[in-house]
Amino acid sequence: MITTRIIGGLGNQMFQYAAGRALALRNRDSLAIDRQAFADYNVHAYALDFFVLEVPDAPAGLAVPLGADSRWTRLLPWRRPVRHVVEKGLRFDPAVASQSGNVYLDGYWQSERYFADFADALRRDFQFRHAPSPANAEFVKRAAADNTVSIHIRRGDYVSNPNALAVHGTCSPAYYEKAIATLMEECGSDMVGFVFSDDHAWTRENIRLPIEMVHVEGNAADKAYEDMRIMAACRHHVIANSTFSWWGAWLDPRPDARVIAPARWFADPGMDATDLIPARWNRLQVELGHSAVTC
Repeated sequence: MITTRIIGGLGNQMFQYAAGRALALRNRDSLAIDRQAFADYNVHAYALDFFVLEVPDAPAGLAVPLGADSRWTRLLPWRRPVRHVVEKGLRFDPAVASQSGNVYLDGYWQSERYFADFADALRRDFQFRHAPSPANAEFVKRAAADNTVSIHIRRGDYVSNPNALAVHGTCSPAYYEKAIATLMEECGSDMVGFVFSDDHAWTRENIRLPIEMVHVEGNAADKAYEDMRIMAACRHHVIANSTFSWWGAWLDPRPDARVIAPARWFADPGMDATDLIPARWNRLQVELGHSAVTC
């Protein structure tokens, strides 16, 4: 059995599920999830039940206790060992993707290389369980029209929390201006941008783009998946340094979709996210601003 630990926001949970699901499929094995960390985690809620995927919780006696650091943890009722695989860094680790037997994955696994060979199966798993509300259904319909682009502007704790700002930074207006200019050259000037943000007031004041901009508002944090559904319906994508919009772009299966991502994912120069952006996406380089920004 493959067990994957689930924690963090929706995007991180999807990476953790995807790595575990792909490893289970690679081994023709079953997958279980360990979500016990949410018992005392108040930042985000477990969110994978927004998708049609069906995955059981790790059975009692199987999940590795929080804080376990041994390579082998004997917890199965019949005393077979569980290999506790802890993420060593941000780069793709091929040894993780080749594990077999009873494996407990403990990390974020933020690289498509952990699951690209099962992309079709994962996109089926990540279909949304419930139909959109009427307002969101209208956004989806409009987003699915020709020459639309999702634009994600992540602020929130990236701005309000000094530690998060130092690690992540925020994408500058110059990044979005250059991204849209690049897309207009490739795809035409009649583009319509669907703007997703946790700070629409700031976005309206500071992000001025030479295209029509539709601000997607009204979905509370517990309905964030609705924004992701609309993102994925757009024809092209300009993502922030956020796993949420990473997945909004990745769920779009069209091979000719243009995705623009920041060349730097973290403001912290010690964090190497080289393997996070798929090679087929456009990594956009722009100069850093005076505040802590990543792109």
